[in-house]
Amino acid sequence: MNTIKKAMTTKNSYLDYSGSDDQFTGGIRMIPISTPKGEFNVWTKRVGNNPKIKVLLLHGGPGATHELYECFDGYLPYEGIEYIYYDQLGSYYSDQPSDNDLWTIERFVDEVEQVRKALDLNSDNFYLMGQSWGGILGLEYAFAHQENLKGLIISNMMSDVKAYNQYAKEVLGPQMPEEVLKEVLEMEEKEDFENPRYEELLMKHHYTDHVLRMPLEKWPNSITRTFDHLNPEVYVYMQGPSEFGIIEKATLNDWNRSEDLPKIKVPTLTIGGTHDTMDPKHMEWMAGEVQNGRYLHCPNGSHLSQYDDQKTYINGVVKFLKDVDSGKF
Repeated sequence: MNTIKKAMTTKNSYLDYSGSDDQFTGGIRMIPISTPKGEFNVWTKRVGNNPKIKVLLLHGGPGATHELYECFDGYLPYEGIEYIYYDQLGSYYSDQPSDNDLWTIERFVDEVEQVRKALDLNSDNFYLMGQSWGGILGLEYAFAHQENLKGLIISNMMSDVKAYNQYAKEVLGPQMPEEVLKEVLEMEEKEDFENPRYEELLMKHHYTDHVLRMPLEKWPNSITRTFDHLNPEVYVYMQGPSEFGIIEKATLNDWNRSEDLPKIKVPTLTIGGTHDTMDPKHMEWMAGEVQNGRYLHCPNGSHLSQYDDQKTYINGVVKFLKDVDSGKF
């Protein structure tokens, strides 16, 4: 009986927002961010209370939204894990200034640090989790401020964009029907990215194989909303028009931090999927390059493995968080 009562007390405290500044808004806070172009606000939403495990979620894109993580609601509260949804500046629920000078890695890193301070996260409880572009941002934050981290999760992101592009062209591209790949490459050569046919072909022959392995009509609402809310100004400027590699004109085209991975000391989990847009072997290699790493492989997963290999993904993330928290990592 005492064990049951203790478990109920823990659950009740996890769900208890009384006395907190964000109770009135259900955990939502608009956090002011100082930038070289003035002050803006970014959207965050806290779920739960856990003084030892607080996970700040960095979404992909750039310019996508926190919505791609919404499936966490089905699992992490039961595990007692506190997590914080967060839309980066330029994303749907945050301010969306139109100024390309703001879309730099360095400024985004500074933004994350300002969010950390506002949420009072520190090395006793602060886990940073980033997927895709969020993985780039997570790595860059760790290089700049790892003394503030308790743990780091890099999901579905390689540490070298050139290697990513090579994987897309040499491994993923040939998996398309020959005539489809030929048409896609011809449009890329002409930079005809606005052609509706370009997106149509990639959606049918690439996205449903390597971004989310479900028929488009079965994609979860959280993912369709993410795509609907994507800010193309930020996305195209930094990444390019598709997930089939990063184009040369995009600002992330030359990003490569592979040689710096050994500088990361904090416990680190990298995640990859068999069918990912990213090379899973590279992400497994990354786990061996950091000083204290673990690799989570999702055998049925693609780029959004939290949906198409959900149990493997969630169980692996929860185990990492609890292993680090208990000192077993």
